[in-house]
Amino acid sequence: MLLRELLEAVEIRTAVGDPSVLIKGIAYDSRQVGPGFLFVAIEGFNTDGHEYINEAIKRGAAAVVIQRDIDIPEGTAWVRVHNTRHALALISARFYYNPSTKMKMIGITGTNGKTTTTNLVAAVLSASGKKIGLIGTIHNRIGDRIIPVKHTTPESLDLQRLLSEMLAEGVNVCVMEVSSHALALNRVDGCEFDVAVFTNLTQDHLDFHASMEDYLETKLKLFSAPASGGSKSGEKYTVINADDSKAPDIAKAAGGNVYTYGINCPADVWAEDIVVKAGGVDFTVRGKWGSCSLQLKITGMFNVYNALAAFTTTAALGVPTEVIKKALEGVEGVPGRFELVNCGQDFTVIVDYAHTPDGLENVLKTARQLTVGRLITVFGCGGDRDRQKRPLMGRIAAAYSDYTIITSDNPRTEDPLLIIEEIMAGLKLAADEDSYNIEPDRRKAIRMAVGMAKKDDVVVIAGKGHEDYQVIGTRKYPFDDRLEAVAALEELKIISET
Repeated sequence: MLLRELLEAVEIRTAVGDPSVLIKGIAYDSRQVGPGFLFVAIEGFNTDGHEYINEAIKRGAAAVVIQRDIDIPEGTAWVRVHNTRHALALISARFYYNPSTKMKMIGITGTNGKTTTTNLVAAVLSASGKKIGLIGTIHNRIGDRIIPVKHTTPESLDLQRLLSEMLAEGVNVCVMEVSSHALALNRVDGCEFDVAVFTNLTQDHLDFHASMEDYLETKLKLFSAPASGGSKSGEKYTVINADDSKAPDIAKAAGGNVYTYGINCPADVWAEDIVVKAGGVDFTVRGKWGSCSLQLKITGMFNVYNALAAFTTTAALGVPTEVIKKALEGVEGVPGRFELVNCGQDFTVIVDYAHTPDGLENVLKTARQLTVGRLITVFGCGGDRDRQKRPLMGRIAAAYSDYTIITSDNPRTEDPLLIIEEIMAGLKLAADEDSYNIEPDRRKAIRMAVGMAKKDDVVVIAGKGHEDYQVIGTRKYPFDDRLEAVAALEELKIISET
């Protein structure tokens, strides 16, 4: 595509050089530049792409997009824009012929529930005969083909490339998690969403967002998209959790075409007669699209909300109630989300991704309902992330658990003991001295919890869920809570037999 054709998508401040130069590819990492590429210099958190422009040109860049004044070697076309992240998104969409306009796009955002809701929506739409593309925290997927992930929502260039690939493989609907980071960093600019789904808003990411107000404002960006129209025909709408305190803000941003779901507040779709069990949750769905009973194989009140979100989203798309029911009831579970680890032991072990105060409280509240004996919780908090939530999570763990083991999560570049100290500030407000322990080594902490569990106890290992690594310093080390739990249970079995 010619440079001038790509630049039609962006607002230009200054342009120098030949606009008819042929662009063969786009890169925001100078190491990925090839002959004839357009290099977009992004100011990142650790590096600034403007410092690598000369390297990009040496590798064959035919043109450069910049955000700030910088010397560009003569003979190289360059363009200055207000925001190179925004420009990258729009240019990438144009380069791949705007794939989001050629398929149904469903964006799901919220502090908790994004991954499960995305998977439930995808399951229903697959059952209705659609070929699905899925973009999320655990993996990306085109039909049945799994693609590894780096970010919950890919960088805009990678996202547009992936959407183009989905389109080429016959995808009808793309269901994607949209994180607040992605919205703040312009990763989904250039995407035309048909449906935007809001699960909830609770404290998280205050290491990135200046405040909860800023966090909300960032989320609102997704909901203005369907309301603003676009090139695609058909109804565009927003699906909102009516029970969340920020529902009115979301509805205001979305404008018309809003559908709501909930349990406690008036909504278009709601749940009644809820029975939470160890092996799942039963309830009746009622509302705008009729009623049906659901017997889910995933449990917890939080999954009632996730299922209601999926039901509302897909019913509004015209999927028959009987198809939705069968698909939702067929979902066995989502990796790392209230996932049972069963090696034949006479107590329950659950691994969950809960890493926010609200997420941890929801999981422990559900676990508490299922506990006949003691509830033993293992958790930590990630380093280089929101410090304000650490004492909150400590207090929540102590409030719901009979015994809590505080450990490391992904400490990153922070001292694990200092992270634990901040957790303990909250935990000590609600815990007796003999109801907790500290074990910074996560492997040892899991073994400690499993080793002390007795018949009818419940062990919850929270924070990492599906992750198969632990970040210590700046390196990733292999680590999977589920595998560690299995190893601990196997060791316990051998000890008991001897």
